[in-house]
Amino acid sequence: MIRVLTPLPVLLPLLGAAAALLVGGRHPRVQRTLSVAVLAAVLAVSVALLLLADSEGAAALSVGGWPVPLGVVLVVDRLSALMLVVAATVALGVLVFAVGQGAADGDEETPISIFHPTFLVLIAGVANAFLAGDLFNLYVGFEILLTASYVLLTLGGSAARIRAGITYIIVSLLSSVLFLAAIGLFYAATGTVNMAQLAVRLAELPEGTQLLLQSMLLIAFCIKAAVFPLSAWLPDSYPTAPAPVTAVFAGLLTKVGVYAIIRTQTLLFPGGALDQVLMWAALATMVVGILGAVAQTDIRRILSFTLVSHIGYMVFGISLASTAGLAGAIFYVVHHIAIQTTLFLVAGLIERQGGSTGVNRLGGLASASPLLAILFFVPAMNLAGIPPFSGFIGKLGLLEAGIADGGWLPIVLVAGGAVTSLLTLLAMSRVWSRAFWRPPAQSPADDTSDAAAAAAGPDLSPDPLPDPAEQDQPVGEKETASGDRAVARRAAWERHTAVATATTPATDGFGDDDERERPLRPLPRVMVASTAAMVVVTVGLTALAGPLYGVAERAAGDLRDRTPYIESVFGDRDVP
Repeated sequence: MIRVLTPLPVLLPLLGAAAALLVGGRHPRVQRTLSVAVLAAVLAVSVALLLLADSEGAAALSVGGWPVPLGVVLVVDRLSALMLVVAATVALGVLVFAVGQGAADGDEETPISIFHPTFLVLIAGVANAFLAGDLFNLYVGFEILLTASYVLLTLGGSAARIRAGITYIIVSLLSSVLFLAAIGLFYAATGTVNMAQLAVRLAELPEGTQLLLQSMLLIAFCIKAAVFPLSAWLPDSYPTAPAPVTAVFAGLLTKVGVYAIIRTQTLLFPGGALDQVLMWAALATMVVGILGAVAQTDIRRILSFTLVSHIGYMVFGISLASTAGLAGAIFYVVHHIAIQTTLFLVAGLIERQGGSTGVNRLGGLASASPLLAILFFVPAMNLAGIPPFSGFIGKLGLLEAGIADGGWLPIVLVAGGAVTSLLTLLAMSRVWSRAFWRPPAQSPADDTSDAAAAAAGPDLSPDPLPDPAEQDQPVGEKETASGDRAVARRAAWERHTAVATATTPATDGFGDDDERERPLRPLPRVMVASTAAMVVVTVGLTALAGPLYGVAERAAGDLRDRTPYIESVFGDRDVP
């Protein structure tokens, strides 16, 4: 049964993408229904795979019936099945959010004929990476999801998105070239790229060769996972994309890199030659990332830096190379995928409600939209690790594993993790106090009239270039023109304040005779419902933390043992 279900998380999205592309823009409702149905089916299959893998153990499928290790092998174990479940869950939530946004905005941000097929291809690439049983198929999974992500990141074609997309493409191509070169060296040194076979053959190589191969893989995967100092690309790339795209990127793409580090470090290089290097990288990632978050004033950039920072917790657990450390890392990956996705969806709602994601331009959102305040507060406190949420449970498991290790460096990382958690709470509290809790009258404290006018459009920008015709005007006429510009800037500021606080109706602002109320539109129900469902999922992680942590511990035991994975591929035969 498990072998029948194994290829479906990859096959269903690819077939769904083809069908969605054929439907095109002629039948948008059919395309939306098809995409949601496909991801719902993928989620159901993933849950079944997790239950079977947890009860029956790991299983492998040789695609096309080719003998191992000649053909493509897909392997399902507790780790890969768990990652499939959480990936399918957040992907479904994000897709429903995108459907709601498209219905509300006329698909301006997520063009339906392009978005849905590309999104399904992205999910197919993610699933393929989780199931890959050889390095080259893992590379193919990365390339599938990265190719789709290039399209999604540049949707809309704005200058900021194109600029961010170019940076993202260059960095991704660099890591892919490095990964491909490493695969060539693996094959040259061992004659195979099958990971179960590599687990046996790599031990026969000289230590220097092993270290070179391990280093190349780690660098490639650390770029993809945004591990410091290879993380500078992320905060400038993710915030420019539409809200659903940013959410799925933040939730899944970096975690595929983390998954690759977990899989290769435990299966191919269990000796721990670079564990101390990983510990230092984890500490730097946590501290530098969270300091960057504290320095930001835009919610999306704050979340992008916290995303980088909390990757450090996962790398910390991997570097401990113990069952407790790996279990904590696996649990935290699951927690962070759900939390980060949810927070970026909430950021999209905040921008829609308040007209901005800059905390200095917002205020009074808690009174204007209490539901939005709840949707932000719960995952924000979860991210900060406040008891009894799953963030606290994951961090506690990692810190206990570090203390149990007994070394001085793990103790330093424990302290660094505690400081990072406190600074995360500070960053989230600042967003809450300024955007939600602060009275609306105080909201434009740092938002000057000139800045608001600049945001309103080029015609109202302050200090325009001198007009030759104006230079010849008499002094009195110049003062009149200057006064008109000041009135326009004040009007722009008032309109911006009304939108940002949602406590007074927006006005045209050009005098009493022309003043007209434009009440703020309510948030689209589908977008709110999908975000609320994701918040419920994050709370569910807390309610089910015991069973979930048990699965993580059993998965960590399998990773440490390696035997279940190897036997699932080769069975009772000796590894050639």
